Amino acid sequence: MRTTLVIGASTNKDRYSNKCIKLLKEHKIKTFAIGNKEGTAYTVDIQVGFPHFTNINTVAIYLSPKNQKDYYDYLISLKPQRILFPPGTENPEFETKARAHGILTEQACPLVMLNVGTY
Repeated sequence: MRTTLVIGASTNKDRYSNKCIKLLKEHKIKTFAIGNKEGTAYTVDIQVGFPHFTNINTVAIYLSPKNQKDYYDYLISLKPQRILFPPGTENPEFETKARAHGILTEQACPLVMLNVGTY
């Protein structure tokens, strides 16, 4: 089963992270979420901090590059197959570090990928 972790998750329905969670659920992809405050988005509990997850296939990052730094080692420790960097989140430093650990990185929008079937 495919699983995705959304970093920068929000309960605000106008935020792209929230829209991503909605689409992931519609596509029946098991979804986890981490945000700066607890809440729920489309039945997905938004957790804070660095919770333990296993078998994460994809990480979708909805944080600015400067806000990603605290998550570098944590996300690499989850050993995802890939990390997606939607527009505005591109981070060459983190992408290089992730690729050095065998993690595929893509500058791509999960919303578009889900809608066109390339996710």
